[in-house]
Amino acid sequence: MSTEKHKRGFTNTLRRELRRMTARKLYFIVALIFPLFTLFFMATIFGNGLIEDIPVAVVDLDNSQTSRSIARTIDVTPTFNVVGNYSDEATARTATQRKEIYGYMVIPKNFEYDLINGFNPTLPYYYHYALLSVGSKVRAGFETTLRPLSAAPMVVTAEQLAIPREDIVSFISPFSSQNHPINNPQLDYDTYLCFPIFFIMFQVLILLVTVYVIGSEMRFGTSDEWLECANGNILSAVLGKLLPYCLIFITIGIFANYIFFGVLNIPFKGDFWGLNLTVIQFVLSTQALALIIYSLFPAFAVIISIVSMIGSLGATLSGVTFPVATMYPLFEWFSYLLPIRHFVEISQQLLGGSYTFATSWVNAAAMLVFVLLAFMLLPHLRKAIQSHRYDLIH
Repeated sequence: MSTEKHKRGFTNTLRRELRRMTARKLYFIVALIFPLFTLFFMATIFGNGLIEDIPVAVVDLDNSQTSRSIARTIDVTPTFNVVGNYSDEATARTATQRKEIYGYMVIPKNFEYDLINGFNPTLPYYYHYALLSVGSKVRAGFETTLRPLSAAPMVVTAEQLAIPREDIVSFISPFSSQNHPINNPQLDYDTYLCFPIFFIMFQVLILLVTVYVIGSEMRFGTSDEWLECANGNILSAVLGKLLPYCLIFITIGIFANYIFFGVLNIPFKGDFWGLNLTVIQFVLSTQALALIIYSLFPAFAVIISIVSMIGSLGATLSGVTFPVATMYPLFEWFSYLLPIRHFVEISQQLLGGSYTFATSWVNAAAMLVFVLLAFMLLPHLRKAIQSHRYDLIH
């Protein structure tokens, strides 16, 4: 009889939540439109997989044949798009500060003369480093483009000494190197950024939606109705409320896998169904984390800020932008408290075809712990709901 009562409570709560979802456009937007927009944004942000055509400028103070050749070399570099040739550094600096351009190079006066006469002239360049990814790309682009020019004075001096050109080449470049990046031969940003960063942003949305749909019951004074609909069973109340969103998030996550690895053709050597199973674990553990946080801090005004902060930390503590193993021990330990860290660990092994149960069972077990801990805190959540002490904290 008790089991039948719980089933009716779960069914009634599920129907009630479906009515709430269809009655308010906000639920539809944040649970479906925002994640799909995030997926579209991450799937198209890098175009063909690389950052290209970054606006830069050249300040040519020499106006010589050599300086014009250097300017043309920079312009044809795929990384850059020379959008202006300024007559002075002050104008170029102002344009950089306004983000009209993201870097500029200065060709000083008498550059060609100094180069021919072996006076070792310099080519200073400046770049905007507020955006780290763009700034580092601009710096790397300038260094790669100008590296051959750095050997020009030595070549001129060696030729004046009648040294054979073969000896000059072997002296300047004594060995050749070949780069073969594993699992990312094209060095595409799609391969190692788009996929994990989408799920980092997806985690923030899951956390916010989960705490909102639960916290709104207390905020708008409908928590008693919610529990009554579930026949007083907090487990039925929570499962019935979160199940529709859980199914939506899982569907979007699996759809994202298809987009990244089916449409964008990101290299993938693992089991696609194993990756989908990992997505299901990720969604469940992230919703469980939101439930844990709300059970501990059941104040709607506070909880939104807390989950936003915790979700944003996933960008750093997931290991995507900075290796977790080289973090301070405190931050490395804290990273285990985020489902995204465990998702990234497993998914990266799957992407590279190196997945084994022995190396990933800790991460899989950690995501299960989130769910178990959320169930353990349900009695505390029920007391908070029934006490109505947090209803007035908006």
